[in-house]
Amino acid sequence: MPDEQRVANNSQTYVASAEEFQFETMEQQNGQATVIRFRLEDPKYHAGDVLVVLSGSEIHFHGMIGQVADGWAIASDPRGSLLAATGRSERRRSPRRRS
Repeated sequence: MPDEQRVANNSQTYVASAEEFQFETMEQQNGQATVIRFRLEDPKYHAGDVLVVLSGSEIHFHGMIGQVADGWAIASDPRGSLLAATGRSERRRSPRRRS
């Protein structure tokens, strides 16, 4: 077996309920959110982990978390997102961008 197949995959899956999940749409295609920004303050999740948003057993978003900073994460699902691009906005103020 090649060495790269013996290495354990340490990525984790962050699962959220579609009914409660709040996000901001950063990019969309055909009315579906393909890149989103959402609160993620749990330190056990990192870039490279997977976000899955479920409504019952139906997958609404399945994508990779590409960035985590200051309690916010960005994830993308360019092929099969069912999240409406209008999204449910986070009620808290967005962090100010540093210059």
